[in-house]
Amino acid sequence: MESLLIVDDDVNLCTVLKEELTEVGYVVDSVTNVPDAFDFISKNHVDLLLLDLKMPKQTGFDVLEKLESYKKNIKVIILTAFADVKSAINTALMGANDFITKPYDFDELLITIRNVLQRDV
Repeated sequence: MESLLIVDDDVNLCTVLKEELTEVGYVVDSVTNVPDAFDFISKNHVDLLLLDLKMPKQTGFDVLEKLESYKKNIKVIILTAFADVKSAINTALMGANDFITKPYDFDELLITIRNVLQRDV
């Protein structure tokens, strides 16, 4: 069973998304800030991050920058309300596997998650 970690400062979004993804069979946890994300990653197996870009203090870019040092082959989907072409390109260059805008369409998100998890990256 694939393990997902939602990293987003929006507690309500984390709750709803965790419920939706758990219902379709994923093991899902969530954290609301970057330090908690790295604490979780260091102690647990994670296949995929659903990562917000804009968070207080540290951002999704900070996560992408540091994630490679963990050498755990964690895949990343950016999930952000602040979508623009430049951010999408920058996150891809930093190792993100895909980019979804908020508000998200759950069916689209689910297809994207499945596709990213199946990739050999």
